[in-house]
Amino acid sequence: MLLQNKQVAVIGGGMGGLTLARLLQMKNITVKVYERDSSREIRVQGSPLDLHEDSGLKAIIEADLLNEFYANVRPNASKARIVTKDFELRFDEHAYQKKEHQKLSTVINSLDDISKTKPEIDRFELRNILLDSLLPQTMVWDSQFDFMEKEKEGWKLHFKNGSTAYADLVIAADGANSKIRTYISNEKAIYSGITLMEGTIYNAKENAPNLFEFSKGGKVLAFGNEQTLMYGTKGDGSLMFLLSSKLSENWILEGSLDFKNNEAVYEWFKKIYKDWSVEWHELLQAKELFFTPRPQYYFPLNQTWETQNNVTMIGDAAHRMPPFAGKGANLAMLDALELAEFLTNDHFTDRKAAISHFEKRMIERASLATKDTLENSDQLHSKEALEKLVAIFKRRHKD
Repeated sequence: MLLQNKQVAVIGGGMGGLTLARLLQMKNITVKVYERDSSREIRVQGSPLDLHEDSGLKAIIEADLLNEFYANVRPNASKARIVTKDFELRFDEHAYQKKEHQKLSTVINSLDDISKTKPEIDRFELRNILLDSLLPQTMVWDSQFDFMEKEKEGWKLHFKNGSTAYADLVIAADGANSKIRTYISNEKAIYSGITLMEGTIYNAKENAPNLFEFSKGGKVLAFGNEQTLMYGTKGDGSLMFLLSSKLSENWILEGSLDFKNNEAVYEWFKKIYKDWSVEWHELLQAKELFFTPRPQYYFPLNQTWETQNNVTMIGDAAHRMPPFAGKGANLAMLDALELAEFLTNDHFTDRKAAISHFEKRMIERASLATKDTLENSDQLHSKEALEKLVAIFKRRHKD
């Protein structure tokens, strides 16, 4: 086996990194996951995930975690209500598929049963499922990667807390701003022309009661003036929203907006979304509200790099892209599945050949996914966005 008696280091404890660690441990590979968070409770998780049958769900099945996953899905989380900027309801998915989730249970009869429901799960629930599946001492918390240097046939890793570790193989799963990527590729990310303003409201039932109730436990998608406003609730009672607009790449640096000053962000919102209904202002006036600006970048569709035998990357570190196709976490988990398979199936004579085969497949599918998400981004920020999306949803539920 290519990794027999080898030390594997996964940098980053997101969905891709944890899935990879689980799959490698199932093949008796020695692996550590180095995560910058100090504990599993620290990270603020993003929006719920819709796992796809050909990627994320496939990885969950191979990781033998399908029952745990299914026990934690949120039936209404995937259902959408589409509205205008003036808060006019144009489509309500809750009116369809009334029998869709009547058979929810912790026992799965078939993959077809679960794939039909298009299940969504809160990120923190999925992360906990993956964390709980790992062997004790797999996670090395409070380990933010600093730099690494070649040692023997592998790498000596240095972390900002002053600790070090050796690994024969390093796998970057450290996200869109990966520091390990620079050891593999010089390709730079390209600005998509879109910036998201992410907001999180805790205790949303109390702090944003009208919009919390309006969501019906699912998501709300609003369009107007070539802008979007999307939000959804989570199982912990919080609400996450995204404001998406065409802004210059450097508007954050060029401006003086203090994202920790909620009143200043509210004033910015009223200026940028000036023609939107006051119904939306509840989001920006809520208590226990936190903001994060997220300019959207992607890597070139034709990116490539020279394969190495002791370092590679998966997920956003390898193929950063905007979220408008819902493929980020799914691709990361599929990357983990394929990399674990190629490194442990004995089909390759050496580790570099296995990694090379994996990277070529990963780059090819990531290029297609990036193309899709950029096309979706254009449509979602077009003048016809609302009409197009309503038509898509109506076709989906025609029967």
